[in-house]
Amino acid sequence: MVPPCLSFNCYSSAAAFAPNAQPAAQTALNAESDRRAFLGAAAAFGAAAVPMAANAMVDYDGIQNLGGGAQVDLNNANVRAYLRMKGMYPGAAGKIVTHGPYKTVGDVYNIPGLTAAEKDVIKKYESRFVVGKPAPEYVIDRINNGLYR
Repeated sequence: MVPPCLSFNCYSSAAAFAPNAQPAAQTALNAESDRRAFLGAAAAFGAAAVPMAANAMVDYDGIQNLGGGAQVDLNNANVRAYLRMKGMYPGAAGKIVTHGPYKTVGDVYNIPGLTAAEKDVIKKYESRFVVGKPAPEYVIDRINNGLYR
């Protein structure tokens, strides 16, 4: 039986830690050619990575009506869009977003269970409401968009 230190595995793993015995001039040439190869590859990749002119598409023309502007889209705006309107949130706002879609702004007065006080506050802000075509990307988040602050 061969002692463990003299076996092939012991020698090959020790050889892995031995310094490379290349001449200094050859090492310098390899480093220079490696650097040139790297820079050439990087330049080729950079040229390929330059984007073409993008043709951006607007998903929803009324994006300003989702709560960031003066008007609120009754069919697509999130319940949090009504926070800026005193008295709307959470009662009337919750009822507006859970019912619909609406064809006209006046349809909100037909929401079942709407109290007189909620109708009054809706009337107060009626001029700020618009009705857009329901967009599935926004309708799904009307009640809860996952923002909790």
